[in-house]
Amino acid sequence: MNKRKRIISLLCSIIIWGSGQFFVCKQRIKGLLLFVFQLIFIGTELFTGYWLEALSGQIQHFSFRLHGGFFTKGIWGLVTLGEREGGINGDHSTMLMITGIIAILVLIVVGGINIFNLYDAYKTGRLLDETGHCPTTKEYFKSTYSRFFAYIILVPIVIYITFIVIMPIIFAILTAFTNYNANHLPPGNLVKWVGFDNFKKLFQIPIWSSTFFLVLRWTVVWAVLATFSTFFFGMLQAILLNSKYTKCKTFYRGMMILPWAIPQLISLLVFRNLLNGQFGPVSKLLMDLGLTDHRIAFLSDPFIAKVTILVVNLWLGFPMFMIMIQGILSNIDKSLYEAAEIDGGGGFKIFRYITLPLVLRATAPLIVMNLAGNFNGFGIIYFLTNGGPVNTNYQFAGDTDILISWIYKLTLDQKLYDMAAVMNIMIFIMIAGVSIWNFRRTQAFKEV
Repeated sequence: MNKRKRIISLLCSIIIWGSGQFFVCKQRIKGLLLFVFQLIFIGTELFTGYWLEALSGQIQHFSFRLHGGFFTKGIWGLVTLGEREGGINGDHSTMLMITGIIAILVLIVVGGINIFNLYDAYKTGRLLDETGHCPTTKEYFKSTYSRFFAYIILVPIVIYITFIVIMPIIFAILTAFTNYNANHLPPGNLVKWVGFDNFKKLFQIPIWSSTFFLVLRWTVVWAVLATFSTFFFGMLQAILLNSKYTKCKTFYRGMMILPWAIPQLISLLVFRNLLNGQFGPVSKLLMDLGLTDHRIAFLSDPFIAKVTILVVNLWLGFPMFMIMIQGILSNIDKSLYEAAEIDGGGGFKIFRYITLPLVLRATAPLIVMNLAGNFNGFGIIYFLTNGGPVNTNYQFAGDTDILISWIYKLTLDQKLYDMAAVMNIMIFIMIAGVSIWNFRRTQAFKEV
């Protein structure tokens, strides 16, 4: 079998992108498009730096810091994080890191285009060797559009996610391996790579490790109780609404939806004033009724504050589950209940063996998502207690702080960006691990 054209096409496209398709396979437009990509890549590097001046001998001491193009200077900046600190001409370490990340991501895209260029050149040349002809550019694009329409539509979304979502995540992960904190703030100071020193600090320095594990314990307790309290209370309300003995269902349903319909921020600020330990009306009402002889510190006592947060979250969160579970209950075949009643099943057994399994099967993925959301439930903690009351035994954290609110304080208040990034990685590992494990065990996920 003749392999001449596939080899020639591949070798041509290695040097000049698309030349194999253009000259060997006669796919003119495709070849030109690939060549344009190469020109844009090379041109970006050449004209954003001083390569032409360096090649012409105008620059005697060439350095990537001063004369490199977008890609070479980006990689240099990501590796070194700068060499000169302070002043107008100093290096800004975080900007160099961001630019380097963008350069790497773009290079990955360029590399992918080049791999496609080489693979397509070889494949098209092989088709020419085997059949003596290959599809025209018009036929190729028509076939590609039909086969990969869904992927083509997703390209803008992938680009958006890459630079708006993935890039900040990469930046946060890399920050965990630097000394980016209040003592090393660019451009006045350079940030340096420190490897795993921040992780060692978290687990080996007592004040950090004790705070981390205590805050983690409360975070897990909060996430579990907040999720399942709203779920089961919402289920209870849905069962009551679904009962044939309940009257005025529309009015009752409307009243129960109100906590969910009102913006959460407004509700939290109202609760913060109502439950204020010094002048809040709830404490005064309890004293006037004789139920207590002193004001209750709803938000300033460590234990009571945690209970208060859970109760307020229950008020805000149960309507979502109530509406969802009510829809599930309305779609359950009524003959199942009739058969259970004929067999002598009581209300509790019917709930245990019919209602609960069917509801859990349909809502398990949402429960996992809600659990992950509560693990990062910053809003209710911050706006209700601001993580307080203050605990002097904690490192920049309060008694009701969860990991995400602790991270907020480490970044905004203490400027410990390196330690906050370490916490972000730990949260990601825990949430991702638990979520994947639970998703894979749910019946709804298996069916998908």
